[in-house]
Amino acid sequence: MNGFTPLGASFGGVMIGASAALFLLLNGRIAGISGILGGLLAPPSRETGWRVAFLAGLVLAPLVYACLGGGLPPVTVDASFPLLVLAGLLVGFGARLGAGCTSGHGVCGIGRGSPRSLVATGTFMAVAILTVLVTRHLLGG
Repeated sequence: MNGFTPLGASFGGVMIGASAALFLLLNGRIAGISGILGGLLAPPSRETGWRVAFLAGLVLAPLVYACLGGGLPPVTVDASFPLLVLAGLLVGFGARLGAGCTSGHGVCGIGRGSPRSLVATGTFMAVAILTVLVTRHLLGG
């Protein structure tokens, strides 16, 4: 939170919301990352191209930004590799159990007024808060 600016955060939020709305309007699909990635793991279909393009954009956009002179923040990970693997598996399990991830439920589902997404996002947030409380404050991690 060292570089937080309300204007930048608001602009980023508007861009995310606008892109999710445009994706729904133009493609008829929800911009949920777990669903997009999961669709690639299924047998090949006519939808492979846009899914690959969407995920490639997620990876390539920061690199293009950096090449154009934008500064990327340093990334530091203070967790062990086994803990990262466990966390990734838990996130994947949670996304499967919740029928979507935070991008699908939190950005797209809430924007559409989905009661299921409101509950899912509230659950995601409550578990995240509890996780930080336990790992950072109670266990002193």
